[in-house]
This record gives sequence, structure tokens and C-alpha cells, in this order.
Amino acid sequence: MISYTYSAILFFTVIICFIASFDHRIKFNRYFIPFLKAAILVAIPFIAWDVWFTSKGVWWFNTDYTLGLIIAGLPLEEWLFFICIPFSCVFTYFCFDLFFKWNKLGSLNNIIVFVSIVGCSLVALLHHDKIYTLVTCIATILSLIYLHFVARVAWIGKASVVYTILMLGFFPVNGILTGTGLESPIVNYNPGDFLGIRMLTIPVEDAVYGYTQFLLVLYFFKRFKRNTNKD
Repeated sequence: MISYTYSAILFFTVIICFIASFDHRIKFNRYFIPFLKAAILVAIPFIAWDVWFTSKGVWWFNTDYTLGLIIAGLPLEEWLFFICIPFSCVFTYFCFDLFFKWNKLGSLNNIIVFVSIVGCSLVALLHHDKIYTLVTCIATILSLIYLHFVARVAWIGKASVVYTILMLGFFPVNGILTGTGLESPIVNYNPGDFLGIRMLTIPVEDAVYGYTQFLLVLYFFKRFKRNTNKD
């Protein structure tokens, strides 16, 4: 049963959101195709990043906890990670956007972008020798610059609040992946390639990585969803 650990994590992360998608008040199932397009598009550079880091030993996987099917150096479950986790995140945002009037959170956009870019820039400059930290900071900076200054999206504040709420799920999911409750972690990190600051067992970079991925999937989901509504 231990070999089903990673796949079980993904299943329980996504199953409730998937079932709830068909609720007549939500009807998120109408947007499965736009979501898949967005998730796959964003997954391309993130999987390339994952493959590169795995090949360089920045992180690696304990295959005792996986089904054993390896594609380009990554377990099958790691590929599915880039669909399942964003699905739950985007679904949660969709529900909050549907049931709550929270447009005033757009006033947080400027401060969130400013603090995030300055913070990531300082960390990148001070710890440029740590590849996971550096690449995560650069990816976050570039994503926020594009979303805020080029695409001019109005929902960064709303997405940031949802992501903060999603931390309630992030800790158990990423916690198990990084070793909480297990004899050894599913995902292991080279100590010289990240800050070494952990939230329980989770490297702080994982939270920033997840935030950037969430913002990008949400951006493309909104674009593809808008095209669907026009049809």
C-alpha cells in the first residue's frame, strides 16, 4: 500500500472539488476544458523546471511511495500534480468569486505586488547561490510584473487571499510530500540549493512556487473561460 501514497494524496486533494463541480449552484464542470487548457499550458515550463532540477539533484523522489512509472525522470504522480493541485486551487477561487462580493480586495493589488517583488528581489540577490530560491524568486517576479503591469489583471488581491486560505490544505498535502508522518519524505531537497527555512517540513520556497503556479493557471483559466462564454 505504501506505493499508493503519492497517488492517494492527489486523489483526496481533488475528489471533493471534482464532485462539487457538478453542483447546480456551481457548475464548474462547464469549465473543465478551459481549466485543462490553462493547467497544461502552465505545466509545460513548470514540468521542464521540475525535470531540470531533478536531473541536477536539486530535489529527488522516493519512489517507494509512488506507483513506479517514471517519465522523463519524474514519477507519474508528479506529472499529475500539475493538474490535480491547480484544479483544487482554481475551483476554490471560482467558488469564492461566485458566492462572495469581494471586489474591494482589488485595492490590495498594488501593495501585494510591491511587497512581493521587493521581497523576492532582495532574497534573490542575497541568496543567488541557492538555485531553488533564485529560480523561484525570478519566476515570481516575472509573473507578477506581467500580470500587474502588462496584463493589468484586477484580481491579484483576491487570488492572494484565496491562496492564504488554501494554506489550510497546503500544509497537510505538502507536509506529507516533504515527510510529515512518513518514515522518509516523498520529495527530498538538496540542503545547499534552498534557504533551509521550513514550515514544519515544507521549504518556504514551495509556498512561493505554488503561489506563482496558481496565479498563472488562474490567469489563463480566466482567458479561456471568457472565450468559452462567448461561444
